[in-house]
Amino acid sequence: MMSIHPSAVIEDGATIGIGCKIGPFCHVGPEVVLSEGVQLRSHVVVTGDTHIGADTVVFSFSVIGEIPQDLKFAGEKTSLRIGARNRIREHVTMNTGTGGGGGVTRVGDDGLFMAGCHIAHDAQVGNRVIVVNSSAIAGHVILEDDVIVGGLSGVHQHVRIGKGAIIGACTMVTNDVVPHGLVQGPRGVLDGLNLIGLKRKGVERTDITALRAAFQALKDGEGSFMDRARRLGDESDSAYVQEMVAFILGDSDRNFLTPS
Repeated sequence: MMSIHPSAVIEDGATIGIGCKIGPFCHVGPEVVLSEGVQLRSHVVVTGDTHIGADTVVFSFSVIGEIPQDLKFAGEKTSLRIGARNRIREHVTMNTGTGGGGGVTRVGDDGLFMAGCHIAHDAQVGNRVIVVNSSAIAGHVILEDDVIVGGLSGVHQHVRIGKGAIIGACTMVTNDVVPHGLVQGPRGVLDGLNLIGLKRKGVERTDITALRAAFQALKDGEGSFMDRARRLGDESDSAYVQEMVAFILGDSDRNFLTPS
């Protein structure tokens, strides 16, 4: 019902689901829960209060569920929750939460976390997220569904990146990104909309047109950025625009990247 290599270390208390495959020299800690069909390739460490969802595959030399890289962490009980069908590639690190940040790092379903990327303490990562090679997601970051973070990029603590946004390679993101935004440049600039992503998802042309008009209004309209967003909320009946407005008017610890 499961396959565990003789060289793997499974500590007492770990829960191993039906159909799991644990390769050579893996180490699974006593509080770990692996749901059915999880695969750990060789030399994987899974530790802490960590649950990994069904059919997720973790590749070699990844370290999942270690304590936060935060000097304020004092050994409090925290956890990591990873959803189903994720692909976690080589040398990925994902940390548990901190007491001051809610205590739980969460990763949704169907994500792809490419080699060498990092998911820090208390991050909240949605479904179908892609984090490309050697990118770092800092503590308390929110990545909503369908976000793509390009390679060698960094996302600053407490930043929110809205649904369907895309971050170009080698970009540092220090402020919130609106849903479906396109950010690029060494010091991230909001440079348009993720039109390719919208088209690939089959979004209706009328909604794409409404989003483009909304982006232009946020860029060139009168008043502050927040004033422009409120007017959009009153004027547009597009669900996509309303989603963008709700994101802008929501709670945040950061400013926004505004249209260039």
